[in-house]
Parts: sequence; structure tokens; C-alpha cells
Amino acid sequence: MVRLVLFDIDGTLIHTSGAGEKAFSRVFANLFGISDGTERLKFAGRTDPSIVREFFLHNAIEPSEENFQRFFEAYVFMLDCLLHQLPGGVHSGVWTWLHDLRTLPNPPVVGLLTGNVRLAAEIKLRRFHLWEQFETGGFADDSMERNEIAAVAKLRGENLLQQKLQGAEVLVIGDTPLDITCARYIGAKVIAVGTGIFRASDLQPFEPEYAVEHLDQLNARDVCA
Repeated sequence: MVRLVLFDIDGTLIHTSGAGEKAFSRVFANLFGISDGTERLKFAGRTDPSIVREFFLHNAIEPSEENFQRFFEAYVFMLDCLLHQLPGGVHSGVWTWLHDLRTLPNPPVVGLLTGNVRLAAEIKLRRFHLWEQFETGGFADDSMERNEIAAVAKLRGENLLQQKLQGAEVLVIGDTPLDITCARYIGAKVIAVGTGIFRASDLQPFEPEYAVEHLDQLNARDVCA
């Protein structure tokens, strides 16, 4: 029986017309004077701080605490603005899954496992009225490494449940190979969804328990009971 379900955000729960990446680009230009700052960067499945660090290193900018703080203070403001300007929405099946998880005979703890810093995660999910749906989570404030974030999210879920969890009692839902990798780090089962930049056929070789194009192709009761 699954006791903890952890959702990725971007490409899994929501689509935002690239608001996060666009916010990164504008802050790189506005604060650091580099207009093509995102061109060499890959975003899918990565943590916000690791992307910023790579940008700093590519452009000979000191990866100091002060520079990280300057970036993220500007980033969350720009992100909020862009989320209200660009089209976006909640992916198919998400609301049904959230409802069905809560109506299971033994409902699991529902949380987040994301490379977003916590405030960015909150801003994104509040935009689509999803933030209150999650009881806990692991965020990029916890670590720059996605695997370590997964371990933190699992520990927080265990603390809420007041019990240790076996890997098979944890389910991670994500849309990238890195989501699958960090799920395996904590021994979790995986649903890979083709709602981001990867299709289900792209994710199947990484051997998730399930690979579907949309979450509504699976029933929460069948997967979690």
C-alpha cells in the first residue's frame, strides 16, 4: 500500500508556457547584463540553484551567497508577473488524482518533490489553486541535489505519518528521467507522465513502474491500494 505520494511540479502538475525559464532569462539580463543566459542551460528535472550556479560558472560570475540571494529575490518577483501574463494550466488527470487519493480507505500523505525553491513552488501552484493540496515536500532550498531533496521529502512524509516507510510505500510522479532517478534513490515506485518535454515512450527505457502520456490514463485506487 502506498503511504506517501510525491509530485513533481513543472510538466507534471502544471504547464506555464515556460514562465520559469523566461523568468530566469530576464533576471540574468536585468541583473547580470547577459541577454542569452539560458541558451546553454538545460532545465528539465534540475534544481533551481544548480541551474543558477551553472550560469554563474559559464559567465565567470562569483557563485557567492550574495549573488544567489540577488538572483532569487528578483526571480520570484519576475516569475509571479509572468505566470499572470502567460497561458498555463493544470495537466489532465491531476485534479482527479488529488481527489481520489484523499478518498482512499487509507489516504496517503500527498506532497511535493521538486527542483523549485519553496517560494517559487508556492507561487506557481497558488497561480492554479493547487498549493493547499499538498501537506509536505522537498524543495531546492533543502539541497542543490535532486536525490537529496527526495530523501528530505521522504523523511518529512515519514514524520507526518509517524512511521518509517519502505520504498514500495512511496510513489513519485514526474515527467523527466531525473524524476525517475531521484525516485530510485529512495527506492520509490514511479509513474512517468509524458506531459513535459518527454513522451511516455522516451521515459519507458528508464523503467518506471508506469509510463503514460497523461495521468488520467491511470486510476489512483489501482496504483496505490
